Amino acid sequence: MTKPEFDFSIDVLGKCSIQSPMKGVRFVSDDERMLYDTHSSKIFGCLEQGKDLPAMELAGPREKIYFDPSKLKCGIVTCGGICPGVNDVIRSVVMSLYYHYGVKTIYGFPYGYEGLSWRHGHTPRELTPHNVNIIHGTGGSILGTSRGPQDIAEMVDTLERMNVQMLFAIGGDGTLKGAGALASEIEQRGLKIAVIGIPKTIDNDISFIDKSFGFETAVTEASKVTNSAHNEATGARNGIGLVKLMGRDSGFIAAYSVLADNNVNFCLIPESPFSLEGLLSALRDRLNRRGHAVIVVAEGAGQDLMQKSYETDASGNTRLCDIGIYLKEAIIWQFKELGITVNLKYIDPSYTIRSVPATPHDSAFCLLLGHNAVHAGMSGRTNLVVGYWKGEFTHVPISLAVSKRKKIDPEGWFWSTVLASTGQPRDLL
Repeated sequence: MTKPEFDFSIDVLGKCSIQSPMKGVRFVSDDERMLYDTHSSKIFGCLEQGKDLPAMELAGPREKIYFDPSKLKCGIVTCGGICPGVNDVIRSVVMSLYYHYGVKTIYGFPYGYEGLSWRHGHTPRELTPHNVNIIHGTGGSILGTSRGPQDIAEMVDTLERMNVQMLFAIGGDGTLKGAGALASEIEQRGLKIAVIGIPKTIDNDISFIDKSFGFETAVTEASKVTNSAHNEATGARNGIGLVKLMGRDSGFIAAYSVLADNNVNFCLIPESPFSLEGLLSALRDRLNRRGHAVIVVAEGAGQDLMQKSYETDASGNTRLCDIGIYLKEAIIWQFKELGITVNLKYIDPSYTIRSVPATPHDSAFCLLLGHNAVHAGMSGRTNLVVGYWKGEFTHVPISLAVSKRKKIDPEGWFWSTVLASTGQPRDLL
């Protein structure tokens, strides 16, 4: 057999020789795997070519662990934008460390990676089951968050000085890249410190992971907004409801909210280019036929229609131009030029959506992510992100998770389903 297409091998700090204190659970063996691709054609194709089938290591508690819980100190950071479920994950990690393994010293580093750098003067906060007991009922992060890189050597110095042997990094693409850099510096120094990533991105754009926490809640909240936009649109002659949702590079929130509400007539995402002329022509046809329309646009869509921005945020991302305001003004002006009066209502719920508490199902997902992150760290695994693939929790190397952004395939079945739901033309160019 030749090597598989993707290398899902996971770094380990050393041999696990300590009996796990967990009782009455099903332990996962190290050779249990989840196939990356479960389509029969792909599987038979690999076998016919003599290739190994790409497979991810299953997450879960191991019978033997690497770290001695009685001597272990752990840390948690939350980075990037806030997202529904961050507090749920913090609580889950603390509770699992304390009650499953007996770890008594857990630090929360304030304001993301800033909390690991001495120059910002943030004081670590000790986390206990008592002070995280009810935090899952609130949105945001009790630890605060920040964007942008910090000095990797300084951060590892802090971990070494405080004798922290396990760090949980809760965040998206930039956070995970930082976690990977930390793991690399730790390895170069010959230290035994585990770095475990927990995927937090409201855009659901991390590769090799079906779903990140907070995404389901975001879609739930977004679908409420699209329903309101529909009510506004149908309540006026030539009514148009225009909703801008989050989605810098990937339009998953916009697309899934369209399917959840099923009252949206146009879905505009970064992966599927459109022209203003194409959109306005289709919109005019829609108004002529039905007298109202609802448009959902992801924040990263249509950036080529506006003056290019050269500014970047603290994370190095190009600052997006506001496609929502642009479309609002362009639609009103163009229809006015045609002598057509439209009644357009514009809604931008972005910060409301990301700051709400997680839905019950999302909260349960957060709990399981946190538990599996702890199990991974206790078994001496490092430089990984806890994933979710085909209904199973998995271990994904950070290098693979950040290798590219997950995006909607404009030629795939999912986007075709969205187009069938909206009724919009496939080509809006």
